Amino acid sequence: MVLKRVVVTGLGALTPIGNNIQEYWNALINGVSGAAPITYFDAAKFRTHFACELKNFNAEDFLDRKEARKMDRYAQYAMVASEEAVTDAGFDFEKLDKDRAGVIWGSGIGGLETFQIEMLNYAAGDGTPKFNPFFIPKMISDIACGHISIKYGFRGPNFATVSACASSTNAIIDAFNYIRLGHADVMVTGGSEAAVTIAGMGGFNAMHALSTRNDDPKSASRPMDKDRDGFVLGEGAGALILEEYEHAIARGATIYCEIGGGGMSADAHHITAPHPEGLGAKNVMLNCLRDAGLKPTDVDGVNMHGTSTPLGDLAESKAITHVFGEHAYKMNLNSTKSMTGHLLGAAGAVETISAILSMKYGIVPPTINHLTDDENIDRKLNFTFNVAQKREMNVVMSNTFGFGGHNACVLVKKLDF
Repeated sequence: MVLKRVVVTGLGALTPIGNNIQEYWNALINGVSGAAPITYFDAAKFRTHFACELKNFNAEDFLDRKEARKMDRYAQYAMVASEEAVTDAGFDFEKLDKDRAGVIWGSGIGGLETFQIEMLNYAAGDGTPKFNPFFIPKMISDIACGHISIKYGFRGPNFATVSACASSTNAIIDAFNYIRLGHADVMVTGGSEAAVTIAGMGGFNAMHALSTRNDDPKSASRPMDKDRDGFVLGEGAGALILEEYEHAIARGATIYCEIGGGGMSADAHHITAPHPEGLGAKNVMLNCLRDAGLKPTDVDGVNMHGTSTPLGDLAESKAITHVFGEHAYKMNLNSTKSMTGHLLGAAGAVETISAILSMKYGIVPPTINHLTDDENIDRKLNFTFNVAQKREMNVVMSNTFGFGGHNACVLVKKLDF
């Protein structure tokens, strides 16, 4: 079977460092941190008092007030980012075959705030069950792709992917596969998350997964640094329009890049800790390269999962040296989570967008907050510490690894590579 080529024709982003694509990119290359004290609730009694929240975002600036109230924040974020991407793609909806346009969206948790609110309200009452009739539709992890498809009338494949922090990368890979197998012409894909809540912060604090650098939040996310002490929780959404190449050419679309391949694997090791030798991470990158039909030496850079956790960063760096060998020292590696924090299920989408923009502009965003080398991590690797670097980028990989040992990797490349 001859597989169809798949290209990216639209992008949208809603992040802690920018509420659209251009703001996001400008902040990335300037090394801006999105971390700050939490404003959504009083976090004084929590071990961690800060997160990467969205800034100056009001859902009613984008959505009808009644409709916004029927959505959890994670779905609101999905609607805003996908609208930017769809607008960017420039479709003529009168000519678009909506039976062959679909939506695959990822979220690791879904409507956590909605669940929290309903349970707190019930606990504060007299035991009489009084629940919002939109409780379930607001909470479920698949409702975001439902809302997107309803808005645009897209009647093609429509479902959600849930694989913790790999969720939106899995969504991109699934959308890629549906198009290259001929089941769709256009897919809206990506992911969103809104876990900066009482329950989200409390749960991750209980696991000792979050940084507790309360005296200096902006420097708390420090991937590969010796003194890293956990990740910084973020929120937001990233959206991509994937399109069959000939379909995009026929309508005169602007093409950002081509999706080269995708890989998936499992650590099969531990529910939260990575394999200490990075076995799953190694396998997922090899699977991605194999799917793309490329060699390790073809890759110019890797947007690392790079969460700023003691075990995770070490395992991933080991995996990269295993996969790329001597070529690993010729690539640019970076972790944009040092700026955005960890967007959980949305991480793969916003980081794939960063990879795409790095190819477009020939600039690799930095891994900020590096102060002290970790003697256990190979310092000969170029982690693009602290300052963006100019470089022609033709092929970039983006890694995401989730609790449960779920690993997903997507490879993007210039159209003429």
